[in-house]
Amino acid sequence: MQTTLPQQIVPRLALWQKHGSTLTLIVLALPMLCFVFLPLLALLLRASSTMLLKNLGNSAVGQAVGLSLLTTFITTLLALLFGTPLAYLLARRRFCGHTLVDTLLDLPMVLPPAVAGIALLMAFGRRGLLGPYLTYAGLEIAFSQAAVVMAQLFVAAPFYVKSATMGFAQVNREIEQAAALDGATPWRIFRLITLPLAGPALFGGAVMTWARALGEFGATIIFAGNFPGRTQTMPLAIYIGFELELNVALTLAVILLGFSFGVLGVVKGVLRREFVEL
Repeated sequence: MQTTLPQQIVPRLALWQKHGSTLTLIVLALPMLCFVFLPLLALLLRASSTMLLKNLGNSAVGQAVGLSLLTTFITTLLALLFGTPLAYLLARRRFCGHTLVDTLLDLPMVLPPAVAGIALLMAFGRRGLLGPYLTYAGLEIAFSQAAVVMAQLFVAAPFYVKSATMGFAQVNREIEQAAALDGATPWRIFRLITLPLAGPALFGGAVMTWARALGEFGATIIFAGNFPGRTQTMPLAIYIGFELELNVALTLAVILLGFSFGVLGVVKGVLRREFVEL
């Protein structure tokens, strides 16, 4: 004999199933959330405001912050200048070797940073592939500020290129074609239609490139060295500070954490606004 549940129990059972599954997911997700959150909380609790204010006046901190901001600005600018044509090419043209080029751009994002540093040294170092020619021209790239920028560009620029490629690919081609029928030149179409429509993706990619360059360590220390005031960026200063002066390392770590949190907030805000507009 088939039995049915009372009419008033059915909504309660559905509500319990809904909230019960949510509660189960929260409990299962909590360990990973705590694992990510607790180290960051411990860092902030250890770095007191008094200690931060005191170490902000430290010359090593000031030099590392200044050098990091300068080199990452140049790196991001170069990524925009040379990465935008490449991203447009990958998004709009299909050519022989397209997949190979796309794969090569993925490599710096997955390679261990130390491998990137050695590769740069073997290409541009004194005894590298182009070393003799650079020396003949009077250029010494390795262990200089130029090497810092090149290390950052190698590992960070692909983030911009990949994001910009997706942005250009998502632009409605019919709008561009309509502008062309109205007599607009290709450059005018690109400047007034394509760039603004792909703008959020380009901006997000540029910000992520800057953030990745700001945190670069492995390729920089191998290719550029760790010379205070010349090639010592914030991650390198943290490495040295951990061995010599922990408070300096903590100060720089908090600064980097703040920069990273701000960057992610900006990117998520831009992407959220783009999604709402769509």
